[in-house]
Amino acid sequence: MEFRESEEQRALRAAVAALAARYGHRYLVEKATAGQPTTELWTEAGKLGYLGVAVPTEYGGGGAGITELSIVCEELAAGGCPLLLLVVSPAIAATVIAKSGTDEQKRTWLPGFADGSLKMSFAITEPDAGSNFHRLTTTARRDGDGWRLSGSKVFISGVDESDATLVVARMEDTRTGKLQPALFVVPTDTPGMEFHPIPMALVSPERQFSVHFDEARLPSDALVGGEDAALAALFAGLNPERITVAAYCCGIGRYAVRKGIEYANSRSVWDTTLGAHQALAHPLARAHMEVDLARLAVSRAAWAYDQDDPTAGESANIAKYTAAESAFDAVNTAIQVHGGNGMTAEYGVGPLLGAVRAAQIAPVSREMILNFVAQHTLGLQRSY
Repeated sequence: MEFRESEEQRALRAAVAALAARYGHRYLVEKATAGQPTTELWTEAGKLGYLGVAVPTEYGGGGAGITELSIVCEELAAGGCPLLLLVVSPAIAATVIAKSGTDEQKRTWLPGFADGSLKMSFAITEPDAGSNFHRLTTTARRDGDGWRLSGSKVFISGVDESDATLVVARMEDTRTGKLQPALFVVPTDTPGMEFHPIPMALVSPERQFSVHFDEARLPSDALVGGEDAALAALFAGLNPERITVAAYCCGIGRYAVRKGIEYANSRSVWDTTLGAHQALAHPLARAHMEVDLARLAVSRAAWAYDQDDPTAGESANIAKYTAAESAFDAVNTAIQVHGGNGMTAEYGVGPLLGAVRAAQIAPVSREMILNFVAQHTLGLQRSY
């Protein structure tokens, strides 16, 4: 079994880490506080090829996989610049179109993903559906040679800075007459589409929105992959979403532990540094080990996905669970090491608390992951 990354992967990790170091966490907080997107960092990462590392080469991408995209997510976060839209746009939307899109959709959208000139948000969550996919009510009905889309979505990240939104809806199956899941690419300037910001406690440059579709008119080619794609198109993006969120969490965890270590080594009490006291040293050591174990889980999940291994779904869920839990513990520990300074913006750990707490809820809650493992791995009776 090989645990070492390839030379190319190590070079990618080092290059992305260097990019993140040039911007740093202060840049992210300043952007978030001002309500501005991280345009400069996103643009530079796109030009350097990091955002399109997993896009097929024939469309201008790097031709690598979710393993490499996870490296990008982790290293930006480890440098204090966690970008949620990396998960939404390159990991979900680009993967869905690359795997399930028509040839024309690939030609239209993938080059923009490859160079970072395109951002696409992802809209699945609805106000009354929660984690129950079967209760989604956003519906697309045929209208001549196109579609009419109606319904509402909530907690949709970065719609305001996206060129289009990948919307999960339901449409009528012409063979059975039943409603089946389908994905549609909806440009954000489509008439009949409105979005409004949701006030959040999170300190993040990516804002959250409620989105409403009122008979929004879509062309026939808005349907991703055609009528036969259905669930395959949706599931193409869900495991990459979990894996890259996990990588994002691992990066935040590494950043938090590093900040805790720096502070513990720089402050003295009773003629010793803070780090000499086991009450702080042990929690930092534990947080480091938990994050390191989560990184192994992410690597395994990304490998399984890239190899089309049947364990990819289980591994992706485990990686997401362990990474979110370890990141929360790491940030909480770093705050405690800093004492009151941990809750200030200046020291750079307090603002991360909301992000890691949200990662325990979305894109899939830890409770639903435990349900999945209990049912599919342990063979226990389904509880819901």
